[in-house]
Amino acid sequence: MKYLSLILLVVFGLILPAFGAAPVNYRTDQILIQPKAGGSHAALASFHAARGAKVLQAFAAVGGAQVVSLPAGETVASLLAKYRQSGLVEFAEPDYLVYADATLPNDPKFVDGTLWGLNNYGQNGGTVNADMDAPEAWDVLNSASNIVVAVLDSGIRATHEDLAANMWVNPHDGGHGYNAFTGTNNPDDDGGHGTLVAGVLGGVGNNGKGVCGVAWRVQMMACKCLAADGTGSDSTVIACIDYARTNGARIINASFDTPTPSLALSNAIVAARNAGIIWVASAGNGQNTAGRNIDVAPSYPACYGIDNIVSVAYTTRTDGLGFFSNYGATNVDLAAPGEEVYSTINGSDTSYYPPSGLGINIAGTSFSAPCVSGALALMLARYPSENYQQIIQRLLKATDPLPSLAGKCVTGGRLNLKKALNPDIRLAPVAAASAGKFQLRVSAWQNRSCVLQTSADLVSWTSVYTNTTSANGIFDFTNTIASPQQYFRAVAAQ
Repeated sequence: MKYLSLILLVVFGLILPAFGAAPVNYRTDQILIQPKAGGSHAALASFHAARGAKVLQAFAAVGGAQVVSLPAGETVASLLAKYRQSGLVEFAEPDYLVYADATLPNDPKFVDGTLWGLNNYGQNGGTVNADMDAPEAWDVLNSASNIVVAVLDSGIRATHEDLAANMWVNPHDGGHGYNAFTGTNNPDDDGGHGTLVAGVLGGVGNNGKGVCGVAWRVQMMACKCLAADGTGSDSTVIACIDYARTNGARIINASFDTPTPSLALSNAIVAARNAGIIWVASAGNGQNTAGRNIDVAPSYPACYGIDNIVSVAYTTRTDGLGFFSNYGATNVDLAAPGEEVYSTINGSDTSYYPPSGLGINIAGTSFSAPCVSGALALMLARYPSENYQQIIQRLLKATDPLPSLAGKCVTGGRLNLKKALNPDIRLAPVAAASAGKFQLRVSAWQNRSCVLQTSADLVSWTSVYTNTTSANGIFDFTNTIASPQQYFRAVAAQ
């Protein structure tokens, strides 16, 4: 069950949030002890009885270890202290919680910690959890195999061992996309940038090769609008937008920028918006210098005021704003990992970049954008009834706020994939009435079945109400139970 982050304490009809207590990672109703070797069993039994503790279970083959219940009025900490001071036990410790392992792929560069943006446990000088919580999110969903993402870039090497299974196939001609320079269905990558982007977004996960993308399974449509030298024009971009729109793309990843606005290009993005397509734009980078504020010196398409555009800055493995990353409190929406990137490259079907040992650091918003595109693909698969506006709002509400991003983007936060796919259930007071009567509101995602439970001691919980959230993700509950002290929580229905 998924517990909400706020438990409400009700005392004499008043609703008071129970703040300040850190979440515990052990059971609060029992502890574990091991009797002292050669000690008196009778003395220990008397000690249990004097404190109202009961032995719930004993393990003769494990040094006689015992599971001991928590008596009324005791806390785990206080009871542990008493047993440790008694001289009757080898040790006394909490009954720590254990968790099912997160869903982890076997791709070598994930396993060895190279892909820190997906899972940062402090490797190579990083900050623990300065990542998008991908493993926890993959427990919920790792495949968006029904979602088409158009990668507008230099093309994609479609035969790459870590991309081939995730390439979109045109049902009419068998191609994998479109080349705006030749007008053909051959969007092969002659520059390398697009293949790098594709690996971040949708490198095949859990295939034992190279890397894994944010989405392990997805359909990537290669739309070549950039030449080998990384340049294109509004007309090549518009041609690729038109192709993506007419061939079922749900997301467009645009890891490029220009300082010059275009009416024609903005109109094409509006046409994509009208088709329900989300446009993910890199915020752009400083050219061999620190990133700039694009609220002051605009970068396009990130700065077009169109509501299907999500603009992305990049963060480092220590959760700082990337040195080269553009930013803007109004025109940049969020950030995502985008430094020390390792991904697929177009040199051969088994090529990855950068080569190890050369000290090359690939960084930029070009690679934070596909992190967000991969996340959005999973979100569209997770919430198929939601439109582009709802999905974008869900994404922006699911960021982790960072000091380095305060005032630098709309959310002030970095992408958190886990929150985007599995938001917390929340419980809040709505209104108080006569003594013992008040109203609570449960908030989650739409059409989620939740159970309200009550307790007098935070140990024993009783289910009192089950309901399903509305299309707005809420339902209300009116309590009529008169009690001097009550705790409430909301959990997901099994």
